[in-house]
Amino acid sequence: MAEVINEVDDILANQSEQIKKLHDIVTKAFEEEELIVDNLAHPPQEILTQGQRVSDKVARFGGSWTFIIIFSVILVIWIIYNSTLPKAEQFDPYPFILMNLILSCVAAMQAPIIMMSQNRQEEKDRIRAENDYLINMKAELEVRSLHQKMDLLLEEQIKTLFDVQAKQLDLLKRLTERVDSLCIKNNL
Repeated sequence: MAEVINEVDDILANQSEQIKKLHDIVTKAFEEEELIVDNLAHPPQEILTQGQRVSDKVARFGGSWTFIIIFSVILVIWIIYNSTLPKAEQFDPYPFILMNLILSCVAAMQAPIIMMSQNRQEEKDRIRAENDYLINMKAELEVRSLHQKMDLLLEEQIKTLFDVQAKQLDLLKRLTERVDSLCIKNNL
């Protein structure tokens, strides 16, 4: 009877060992995932030059409603002021050539600055897209790894089940033999 108890204890120990392996695999996967999430949540700080900071500020202000409203008010004041003064006192008479020159200069200066800012934003977007791609690749590799681990665990579990079945059959055979020998002894 002690043999049977030892064999049952061995079976339970094998199953406990498999559960521990599975727990270790899951714990390791969580630790690896935490590293990736931490790297994505806290990316390295971007170091900007003075020109890049200026171009970002100009692009932010130049593309805002505040800029449009202020610029429109200045233009309206310019036109009204130069239209209502007597001809001798107007500094930019009707075709508003000076105003057109200033508008052209502002556009000529503002466009490349905004483009510099957009190029930097495009670079950030490209890096973000590369990070997304790497995350997707990591996820795909993790899924493959989990499939392999599950296959390994299933193989071990099936092997254990076959071993348990073999031991159970052996125990049944021994019990049958004992029952038969007892029956023969007692002439039943």
